[in-house]
Amino acid sequence: MKNSKKIFLEIYKNKHIYIFILIPMALFATFTLYPIFKTLFMGFYDWKIIGSSKFVGFKNYIDAFNDPFLKISWKNTLIYSLGTVPGQMIFAMIAALLLNQKIKGRVFFRTIFFLPVITSWVVVSFIFIYLFNSQAGLINYILKDILHIIKQYYGWLSSRNSALFVIILLGIWKGIGWSMVIFLAGLQSIPDELYEAARIDGASSTQLFWRITTPLMRSTIVYVLVMLIIGSFQIFTSVYIITGGGPMHQTEVVLTWLYTNAFGYLRLGYGSAIAVILTFF
Repeated sequence: MKNSKKIFLEIYKNKHIYIFILIPMALFATFTLYPIFKTLFMGFYDWKIIGSSKFVGFKNYIDAFNDPFLKISWKNTLIYSLGTVPGQMIFAMIAALLLNQKIKGRVFFRTIFFLPVITSWVVVSFIFIYLFNSQAGLINYILKDILHIIKQYYGWLSSRNSALFVIILLGIWKGIGWSMVIFLAGLQSIPDELYEAARIDGASSTQLFWRITTPLMRSTIVYVLVMLIIGSFQIFTSVYIITGGGPMHQTEVVLTWLYTNAFGYLRLGYGSAIAVILTFF
């Protein structure tokens, strides 16, 4: 009894500390833990907004694995990942290597490269819609009216392959700046003495990159790779705005198909099942 009273008095004495701890814990439980467990729960139901929901067991998960459009969505997501991740890493590394040199205006160029990163996905998506518009797009104008490479305006967003190309191009362009900053920080952490000693021994620029830069930046490269892969599977806004998943759901990615089912068709249970599958796989 005395121990309990002592503990209570100790808690009361330090109540301001426990309040600061409890507030973020309550917010975390409300806005993170509760939605997670609610999603897991809803995945086993034919969930209705109005009226009673029916327990269907694993039906939503079975339907998900048999859904042809979800298979297309997974395929498109993988294509997007395979296109954007290497593209961002290669161009970001080249930009970082160039901007790591002592050149005039490098702060300006760093800002230019990073500007797309801080620009809203909505804004850059509408910019690309304008650029690749089939009638009044700048790309068609350059290719047809200036360079005369094509004979008629091309519908970039009207077919699956070209629309995915545009979306991948947008993903690469928008993400280069973030990867470049991380690579640049890694490059600047490498002592100049290592490069100077290697140059004295007759090492070329290529040898410096593969023998010194790459090994010393291995952890940085792995970090960027992992983060880009995670980010590529979270692609949603650009696809939703540029194509809406069309034509005929052929450019759907996992998150747009999840959104379409959950909030377009109000198949909330099925959408929850897709979310769970995406989380674990």
